Amino acid sequence: AKAAAEEAEAAGAAVRLRKVAENAPPEAIRSNPDWVAHREAVADLEEAEIDDLEWADAVMWGTPTRYGVPCSQIRQFVDQTGGLWQRGGLVNKVMSTFVSTQTSHGGQETTILTMNNTFYHWGAIVVGIGYTDPAMFELELGNPYGASHIANAGPVNEKNRQELRIQVRRVLEIAAKIKGE
Repeated sequence: AKAAAEEAEAAGAAVRLRKVAENAPPEAIRSNPDWVAHREAVADLEEAEIDDLEWADAVMWGTPTRYGVPCSQIRQFVDQTGGLWQRGGLVNKVMSTFVSTQTSHGGQETTILTMNNTFYHWGAIVVGIGYTDPAMFELELGNPYGASHIANAGPVNEKNRQELRIQVRRVLEIAAKIKGE
């Protein structure tokens, strides 16, 4: 998420980097060193609010995969969007998702597709990476739905960053076209 925000800012976009509220019990977090490290890494980020969705022309959603679907924290936030959705406040906003999983077949694509179902209901414009850049073939990057990282493969690497750069660039390009820029 931080890399996506940096890439968007470098392209001239106004960015709000946010986290969703944590809803897991403290003992669950303490039982997983990676979860503890993540919580510490995002401690300085503001929590997302519905107003952030209203403000944005485009939103990139990052979520870990839990059994092939987005984490409950993201779903809890999404479940609070009813009022904005009913007012049409999410119509034609660009939405895109990137994910992380523990294993190579841990549900990257199903998680992104699950998020997309929500965006379709909102009337948002779903933007995936597609095979829009030769690097998707040359570097054998992730998938056409959105950038993905496999935790068991080690830390985020340059291939992950390249895939994310392609996705950010595409999201910004489509958002600008929708705004008529």
